[in-house]
Amino acid sequence: MQKLKKSAAELVAEARARIKEIETQDLIAMVEDPNVVIVDIRDPRERARSGFIPGSYHAPRGMVEFWVDPDSPYFKDVFGQDKKYVFHCASGWRSALTVAQLQDMGFDAAHLREGFSTWEAQGGPVEYPPVAD
Repeated sequence: MQKLKKSAAELVAEARARIKEIETQDLIAMVEDPNVVIVDIRDPRERARSGFIPGSYHAPRGMVEFWVDPDSPYFKDVFGQDKKYVFHCASGWRSALTVAQLQDMGFDAAHLREGFSTWEAQGGPVEYPPVAD
């Protein structure tokens, strides 16, 4: 077994120390703000199982850096707007790493500190994908 220089938890802690974190209640208050883009980086199966934040944009974790880069052939126009971007995953670990990486690229974003795991319990609205016939 290889000896790691840093654990995943250490990487997340380092990321959180240098990025903007948004509390659940604060993001709930921003859900309908047209100047805020909430970006869900969870796996499609997680979104189907747990639901998603209404109006959120789904960007799978493995494509985020390519989708925000205007020089990438995979660039998505949603990331070219002058808006506030808040990324989230289930527990806040993946989104913390994602936002730290985006910050290194020069892309300004924040992340939902606790992730989607406490969203509904704190009164956040949830939608579910339509059930296939």
